[in-house]
Amino acid sequence: MSSPTGPASGLPVRMPRPRQPGRHRRPEPLVAPEGAPALVLAVPGAPGAASRGLAEEVVSIARSELPGLDARIGYLDGDDTDYPTLSSVLTSAAEERTARYEQARAAGAEVKEPDGPVAVVVPLLAGPDSALLRQVRQAVMDSRVAAELTDVLGPHPLLAEALHVRLSEAGLARADRARLFTVATAADGIILASVGGEEAVQAAGITGMLLAARLAVPVMAAALDEEGAITSVAEQLRSSGSQQLALAPYLIGPEIDSALLAAAAEEAGCSTAEALGAYPAIGKLALAKYTTALGIAPPQQQGTPVR
Repeated sequence: MSSPTGPASGLPVRMPRPRQPGRHRRPEPLVAPEGAPALVLAVPGAPGAASRGLAEEVVSIARSELPGLDARIGYLDGDDTDYPTLSSVLTSAAEERTARYEQARAAGAEVKEPDGPVAVVVPLLAGPDSALLRQVRQAVMDSRVAAELTDVLGPHPLLAEALHVRLSEAGLARADRARLFTVATAADGIILASVGGEEAVQAAGITGMLLAARLAVPVMAAALDEEGAITSVAEQLRSSGSQQLALAPYLIGPEIDSALLAAAAEEAGCSTAEALGAYPAIGKLALAKYTTALGIAPPQQQGTPVR
């Protein structure tokens, strides 16, 4: 039994571990600075239960990486009832910041008037899409709120990791080359399907080179929103010796109609993997865009081997 002053005699006393000195000391956990702008995830496409669940999972991952983070979701095609528009989310964030300041002043606290961006807007896009990014910029302008807009999430090695995982989940790639595990249906040529025109294809191609190095098979990018592009790239891969092709969506999900993806795969005679979805790397990359915009140290962004 323990007494009010400590454990009973004879019982071991747990003492706090001293902090390890020197450069090998564990870093202090990063937390969101007090009064930091909100991270607002800009979600493209027609909103629905699936896109909301995906977006909520992404911001949940970001919050787990940065305690205290104010993370919100705004839909480019929202209805301001079940799915708040990006513009209204930014307006709400600005109003709440002003209200907190006025309440603090009314309570007699000496607080500095808030300045700087109200929010950092992170587009939920793996690659550039000029049409969708114009929508994001217009929504920010319509809100009349000081907000900073980041780049899209890719290209990045973590996206190559996510693509590898999605292909392996579909039985289209070896999960771990080091184990020499044979997958009978493993593809010997990969088509990365992007949306957003030539700029998006070029950006996907950068991540495609990283994926090719992981899988040791040829990887080529093609525009899903350009008629015949997927089939044309499939023919190029087959003419160079690849026979078993797979379509890997370089997409998070909400930005494209899944029926378009299925039709392209069928036309090209390819098996297909799932979109990137709420893979943990997506939340980490969204947070990295936020912390970079604010100039604070981001969490570690190292890729992990696929098991």
